[in-house]
Amino acid sequence: MAGAKLNLLLVSAGFLIAGNLAAAQNCGCADVVSQQFFDGLTNQADPSCEAKGFYTRDAFFAAWQSYPGFAEGPSIDDSKREIAAFFAHVFHETINMCYKDQGDKFDAYCDPTSQEYPCTPGKMYYGRGPLQISWNYNYGPAGQEIGFDGLNWPEAVSTDPTISFKTALWFWMRNVHGIVGQGFGATIQAINGVLECRGHNQGAVNHRIDLYQTYCGQFNVSPGDNLYC
Repeated sequence: MAGAKLNLLLVSAGFLIAGNLAAAQNCGCADVVSQQFFDGLTNQADPSCEAKGFYTRDAFFAAWQSYPGFAEGPSIDDSKREIAAFFAHVFHETINMCYKDQGDKFDAYCDPTSQEYPCTPGKMYYGRGPLQISWNYNYGPAGQEIGFDGLNWPEAVSTDPTISFKTALWFWMRNVHGIVGQGFGATIQAINGVLECRGHNQGAVNHRIDLYQTYCGQFNVSPGDNLYC
């Protein structure tokens, strides 16, 4: 019986892995986000960086399994552009994959008007993870969907690399995925438009665009139109 159960578990695991890989191939993720590409991002982090070794390709794919709609564009080129856009913002937000937490940790990023997601006393909701998720009204619902207590344990985002990537994909799928077809500029607007667009911080906008164009070049796809916000 023990052997039969083990075989059943192995078969089930095989189907699960095969299903995940098949889904990855459908959106182009597995081939595009190669180990070489991912290493090219993380290797730029200085050895002294707090996030050195934290962000991994395995963690990204483990998180992606919860959001199979990511990079499922009308065509493989659309999928590649979305992947390029995602990692352009990730690399910018983490400052060369160096940070798990934002540098300024003095502001709790607590919105007291959020009655549905009230702040836990003593907890800080500053930016964490690949897209630097912040504010209690994001930690709360993200945690509910992903499966961690975002209000009482926001530190999970900079403790567990899979949870960390899941929060990035959670934010992306709700705020960015639906407008990627409008051009990279629209994704900048969705992520940090208030602080960067319309001339507020052209240097940051240019950096995001440069990264996006670089990754599109690596993926052999045109960056498309409307790059600026």
